Amino acid sequence: QDLLTYLEAILRVYNQHGRRDNKYKARIKILVNATGIDAFREQVEAEWNQTKDGGLLLTDDEIQRVSGFFTKPEYDAEAVKDASFSLAIADDKKFATWVQYNTEKHKQPGYRAVFVSLKAPDIAPGDITDTQLDAIADLADEFNFGEVQTTYDQNLMLVNVAQADLYRLWQKLDELNLATANIGTLTDMICCPGLAFCSLANAGSIDVAEQINQKFDNLDYLHDLGEIRLKMSGCMNACGHHHVGHIGILGVDKKGEEWYQITLGGDATENAALGDRLGRAIEKEKVADTLGEILDVYVNNRTAEERFIDTYRRVGVEPFKERIYG
Repeated sequence: QDLLTYLEAILRVYNQHGRRDNKYKARIKILVNATGIDAFREQVEAEWNQTKDGGLLLTDDEIQRVSGFFTKPEYDAEAVKDASFSLAIADDKKFATWVQYNTEKHKQPGYRAVFVSLKAPDIAPGDITDTQLDAIADLADEFNFGEVQTTYDQNLMLVNVAQADLYRLWQKLDELNLATANIGTLTDMICCPGLAFCSLANAGSIDVAEQINQKFDNLDYLHDLGEIRLKMSGCMNACGHHHVGHIGILGVDKKGEEWYQITLGGDATENAALGDRLGRAIEKEKVADTLGEILDVYVNNRTAEERFIDTYRRVGVEPFKERIYG
């Protein structure tokens, strides 16, 4: 019930002490870093104790009122009885692979949530054309109660698709180049616009993503590597959240040339962690090859069922650093 009042206290402390004098430092992370987390926490607690009895208290009545706006779709209770989904998985390996990587179990029996991959290897990560967007709207009307969601990882989601409709949906997405079975893999990367569109960027990102896609174009290899969260930013403003990627890539400017700093071991889940800097920045043309070396170290050190982040936490940065820098 105190959630909103506590968030307000955080914002009030930031508004009082944040760097309004410098647009590049007008960020809460800058203030927390300068103040120190303990001092910042004390300020927030003091502010909260003065303001917590305001009008933002979350009462049970208010929670129930707001919950009333979020009604469930009219699910088909008989959907779970349709056997066509299992038959399609058995008959079409490509479809089965897409189901494994691009769909998630649903709390409603007979339904699944579908990731629409905007990470085909021949496009900039997260991009979608007007034709594709119109088509997605039509597919949402046909298969998903007219709703589409965007995701943190720069994809789209159709969250309420009946299993019996999945095969037809997959066929239509495949025709639109929106069914690449790479969700959660290396090429399902977060990528900021970089120098292509952003005036703040120090280095390119989209062309580096293209370099990575060209080198890692084998889906079987990507699936064998398992879950890897690659995040890339073209400057320290970190719009690509590189610092919390299993593998993070930060573009930096060195005397007018584009170089890239790599971090390992970041995590954006409930086990949140900042990545460790691998070493000195590398040249632009060597980014994909360097990733290949990093992945070789992972493959040579992992145990059965270990993800990249699990192996990294077990062996640390040194094996990777030794391989890259000798």
